[in-house]
Amino acid sequence: MLEYFWLIPLIPLVGVVVNGLFASRYIRSQPFTGALASGCMLVAFAIGLGSFVQLAGMPAADRHVEIELYSWISTSLVHMHDNAAGITAAPFHVPFGLQFDPLSALMVLVVTGVGFLIHVYAIGYMKHDPPDKGFYRFFTYLNLFASFMLILVLGNSFAMMFIGWEGVGLCSFLLIGYYYQKKSAGDAAKKAFVANRVGDAAFLIGMFTLFFTFGTLDYDQVFAAAAANYEVGAGVITFATMMLLIGATGKSAQIPLYVWLPDAMEGPTPVSALIHAATMVTAGVYMVVRSNVLFSLAPTTMTVVAVVGALTALMAASIAMVQNDIKRVLAYSTVSQLGYMFLACGVGAYAVGVFHLMTHAFFKALLFMAAGSVMHALHGELDMWKMGNLRKYMPVTHKTFLVGTLAIAGVPGLAGFFSKDEILWNAWAGPNGAPWLWVVGTLVAGMTAFYMTRMLIMVFYGDSRMDEHTESHVHENPPVMTAPLVVLAILSIVGGYVGIPANLQMGPLAALHERVDIVRWLEPVTGGHAPAQEDHGEAEAHAMLPPSDTLVGPAVGGEAAQVAARAGAEPTFVLAAQEADDAAAEHSDDHTALEWTLMLISTTVALAGIGLAYQIYGRGAPADEPAKRFGGLYSAMWNKYWVDELYEAVFVNRAKDLGKGLWVFDDAVLDGTVNGVAEATKQSATASNEFDGRVIDGTVNGVANSVWSSSWIFRALQTGMVQNYALVIAIGVFVLVSAYLFL
Repeated sequence: MLEYFWLIPLIPLVGVVVNGLFASRYIRSQPFTGALASGCMLVAFAIGLGSFVQLAGMPAADRHVEIELYSWISTSLVHMHDNAAGITAAPFHVPFGLQFDPLSALMVLVVTGVGFLIHVYAIGYMKHDPPDKGFYRFFTYLNLFASFMLILVLGNSFAMMFIGWEGVGLCSFLLIGYYYQKKSAGDAAKKAFVANRVGDAAFLIGMFTLFFTFGTLDYDQVFAAAAANYEVGAGVITFATMMLLIGATGKSAQIPLYVWLPDAMEGPTPVSALIHAATMVTAGVYMVVRSNVLFSLAPTTMTVVAVVGALTALMAASIAMVQNDIKRVLAYSTVSQLGYMFLACGVGAYAVGVFHLMTHAFFKALLFMAAGSVMHALHGELDMWKMGNLRKYMPVTHKTFLVGTLAIAGVPGLAGFFSKDEILWNAWAGPNGAPWLWVVGTLVAGMTAFYMTRMLIMVFYGDSRMDEHTESHVHENPPVMTAPLVVLAILSIVGGYVGIPANLQMGPLAALHERVDIVRWLEPVTGGHAPAQEDHGEAEAHAMLPPSDTLVGPAVGGEAAQVAARAGAEPTFVLAAQEADDAAAEHSDDHTALEWTLMLISTTVALAGIGLAYQIYGRGAPADEPAKRFGGLYSAMWNKYWVDELYEAVFVNRAKDLGKGLWVFDDAVLDGTVNGVAEATKQSATASNEFDGRVIDGTVNGVANSVWSSSWIFRALQTGMVQNYALVIAIGVFVLVSAYLFL
């Protein structure tokens, strides 16, 4: 199957071509359109799964397959680039190449697997959408979205990544603004587009910096050259990674470019699930993990990544605690959980960040699709205060939503618990971690449990707040919508067991860990265990060993130990090794105790969040009670800390003012100058025309008229008739003779 992994991003394009060009004109079948789009995703998943299995059967060092489909950009022109050896020249060549390695393999399974379930769910969700309003267009965009995301994760260079990077940005614009007749949808699409253009501009600068520095955008070449030629903290690497990070904050909705994601709810719910769970928002996290060699060489950037992630997680979680729109709560939850992933990457736990990316894809897709199921049953209702007691009418949706809620809240045993706990552990004990990062992450865990329990209670429990007409028509959705929920609920339960924490590796869990471990799987890409893993104490023990020249014996090995044992003596190097092992065991015990302590604290905080939400909302508190109880803090969170208003005042309105100023300048100065010159030219031409007509032409015409006027007598004489000439001669002779005689 590995020979055909390049088909994975191409298969969804079949659905794009058929549905985009022929379905609406010739086929005109909604079931066919939905089945084709979903089938393409299923085939892509099957190829990805087969390739994944084959890759897993290879030695870890060989888990990297690369293919060049064709020469994309190739020129004989020579470009100059800077490296540690100075300015050198090389031909410019960018292949259209793909690679399949542990990271891209895992991302392919997430994109195609979760994407397939979302496509199937969308068949039922969009069933009543009139064909003339874009049913075929919708599934065309979904397939195109998936294809671009697959190119992004399978590309073997930053140039290939950028194709997918821009492609998912385009598709997000098209899908968020799917209901383009609604002004709010159009505004949200434009907001997403502009916010991502800001990030993409920085991403391009980072790419150009890497290209100028290394002369290539190929991952392997860039990472190898960076590791070989640059020290930790090198300025050019720091600058490049900072620019890449800004690009990531746009795609993955982190401070300061997160504002577009909550408004992305204007698109249909399957779009929200696809964006928030499997595709676009994971692109920034993927890019940071893929570029971990560069980011690890830039500790300043790593610190910024961790701080941005922690603050984003905290801010977004606090906003989610007070929202009443069911999809907006989940939107801010996504922003917060992405902050967790950035926090993991910032402290160097790249594999753990990917672990949470995967588990989050399961339970966040589940939550969005379950929320969509509720909306579908309530004819588009979003206000949670107009719901309640829906478990009575929608048992499957209720049970799956419950699983998703418990998973994201970090309840032990479910997927979110394992990945969240690993992030918090590394935030404390990792080489780049800090206690305050753990405190923020733990606080966010409690807030997450609170707002998710609040949502669960308001939607599915308590008294019904629906109007009679709506309640009389509420029913569970068809299997095409609920079956994907069940599959995702199962994944939300078992998905976390691929990354069992060190302190839980006991009995059957230890055996499972030996067979399946996401951190170990990603080692070829992330460079080994994440910080603060179980071998941390062992590494310190090895560091305690004395230098080799202090060891007694012919060699450090089994033969030396056997000779010493037969002689009844124990070489000092054996004693040193034993002391190191004892120290490692003692350190490991302390290490495990600390991890257990932190895990228990974070779990207690999460359970406290659940309990607090039940105390406030489980007893039927009125809608305005939290506002009265928390006053200004509630108001700040309800108004999203006025960040949108701040951006509106500082950036949007100032951009409008700049536009108006430029228009005034253009109208008054540029157009004024041009129009003034034109008017002056016109007036000058008018005066010149008058002068030409009256003076020049007047003089010429006057002379001509004078000649014409004075020539009448000569014209009278010159008749051309001989008899007239004879008469004149006779008269002249008569006159002359008469005058002579008279005088």
